[in-house]
Amino acid sequence: MTSQPLPFDPIARAAELWEKRIGPSTAMAAVTSVMRVQQIIQSSVDAALKPHGLTFARFEALVLLTFSRTGSLPMRVMGERLQLHPTSVTNIVDRLEADGLVRRNPHPTDRRTTLVEITEAGHARREAATEAVTRVGFGLRGLTDRQTEQLTDLLAKVRRAVGDFED
Repeated sequence: MTSQPLPFDPIARAAELWEKRIGPSTAMAAVTSVMRVQQIIQSSVDAALKPHGLTFARFEALVLLTFSRTGSLPMRVMGERLQLHPTSVTNIVDRLEADGLVRRNPHPTDRRTTLVEITEAGHARREAATEAVTRVGFGLRGLTDRQTEQLTDLLAKVRRAVGDFED
């Protein structure tokens, strides 16, 4: 993020120029806005999580384990729910385990499956990190609760259209 706000909206300016020189700019302006807002959100969330020694991916993993019935899930299921490649899940779990926030356990009935279980330290870290990201509104500023719900609904339409999930 720049230290001083620009005296104009660069995306609106780009849209005007796009419209004049290339053609309809509606989609370009929307996508560019989403990409810029993603940078703003990522920066805010990263800053909130950094004092807790977490990245957003590791925070999501702790939250997912907290939401599970037993506090543990197979690594494969974690990957599916977090929509991550198995290698990424392994890296996340490796870091969380090194920090004592999760532990790997053998599955009681399937020797090929490893369960990841959140520890008490993981619960405490997740709780503190949740307070931190909630305090900054997950990086979303300037929207009402209703507008935030509308934004979520609109983005879900895009995600559904590309097969991210089914209803």
